[in-house]
Amino acid sequence: MTDGVQRARELLDDAARRLRAAGVPDEALGEYVQPKAVLGIRRDATMRPLGRVWRVGVLLIGSSLESGSRVWATGAITRVTDPGRAQFQSVSAEVRRAYRAAAAKGHFAAGDTVNHGATAIALDGTLVDATGVLFVEDDVPLVRWSPAAGSAVPLADYLADRVGLLVEPPRGATD
Repeated sequence: MTDGVQRARELLDDAARRLRAAGVPDEALGEYVQPKAVLGIRRDATMRPLGRVWRVGVLLIGSSLESGSRVWATGAITRVTDPGRAQFQSVSAEVRRAYRAAAAKGHFAAGDTVNHGATAIALDGTLVDATGVLFVEDDVPLVRWSPAAGSAVPLADYLADRVGLLVEPPRGATD
């Protein structure tokens, strides 16, 4: 393991400690599961709980026993609410409705935010010169706003800024 990868681990662990100590609310992490038909009968999709995370911009930092010391690139987000009836106004509205229905079937708490479609990031040597949102270059851990973004910022600065906003939100931001 390189020094940059070890530094990334330390920075992410420190961010989790700060978020936990400040009592910042976490969110659910789930996996969208489309079950196979049984005897030709289709079953409804659901979301399988994978643990709890803090959403820190483009990163999800594990906050629970199941997800601790792990990190993901943010995917899609849905809130657990009554999905309502299909109205076929637009494809995107129906997709959002299907995600809400799957989250409700996954036994997440009503009103909870569920992150799904997240991509796990291995905190090992594969970070060196990686193409994802978190990578190490010249032994410095860096973050991109998206895998397609050309520029990146140091992970230390990124976490200081983003975690700082979660720990001490600007006045009026949470009213």
